Amino acid sequence: MRFTAGKAAAAATLALAIHGPAAAGTLEVQPVLVDVTAPGAASTVTLRNEGATAITAQIRVFRWSLVDGQEKLEPTNDVVASPPSVSLTPKGQYVTRVVRVSKQPIAGEESYRLLIDQLPDRSQQKSGSVNLLMRYSIPVFFGTHNRKNPAVTWSLAMTGDKMTLTARNSGERRLRISQLTLRDSNGHSVSFGTGLAGYALGQSAKSWTVQARGFALGKPAAVSAQSDGGPIQAVASVATR
Repeated sequence: MRFTAGKAAAAATLALAIHGPAAAGTLEVQPVLVDVTAPGAASTVTLRNEGATAITAQIRVFRWSLVDGQEKLEPTNDVVASPPSVSLTPKGQYVTRVVRVSKQPIAGEESYRLLIDQLPDRSQQKSGSVNLLMRYSIPVFFGTHNRKNPAVTWSLAMTGDKMTLTARNSGERRLRISQLTLRDSNGHSVSFGTGLAGYALGQSAKSWTVQARGFALGKPAAVSAQSDGGPIQAVASVATR
C-alpha cells in the first residue's frame, strides 16, 4: 500500500453525506513535529478531545521518503505507535508513544510520518449533514547526534511549457522549506505558495513542477525561501537532460 504525502497530509478528510451543514472535527494533537536523537528511541504525542462527545482516533506510522522528487509514504514495522487507536472522552486527553523498535543502528536521519485520523461515529451522524473529521500528518525524525546539516543545491529543468525546480540535499538532516519563490533574469517571479512548500529530506531531492508562463528559458534563476535554518537565497542552475 502506498500513499503520496500530499494526500496523506490533507486536513479535512471524510464526508459522510453530500449535502447539508458541516460539523467540525474536535481532535487536537501536540506537538506538530517529533525529533528524537539517538540513543533515544521514543517520544510522545498528546491527543485532546475539545468537543462535547466522545471520539476515537486511529494512529499509524509510515516511512517517509522522496522518490523521483516526490514524497511517498509506505507501511513500516521499524517505528510503531502505541496504542494504535484511542478513545477520548469529552475534554479528555491521551498520551500515545512513538517508538523506534528496529535494532538497526541509525545512519544519519530516518524520516517517518505519524498519521492520526479521527474516526467517524455513525451514531452521531444526522440526516442531511456532513461530518468533517480531522487528519493530522506529523513529521517524525530519528537521527544521530552528529548528523550532517542540510547542504542543498538547486536546479531548474524545462519540459515543454512546464518547469521543474529541484532541491537536492546532500546533508543528513532535513530542510523544511516555505514561502518558496523563483525569479528569472528578467525579474519574472513564480511563487510556490506562501506556506509550507515541503521538505528536502536528508540524502534526497525534492521537486516542484509548475507552468513556465513566460519564464526565461535556459538561464539560471534566483531562489528565495524560508527554512527552519533561516532565510534561503540561492541560484538554481539549469539542469541538462
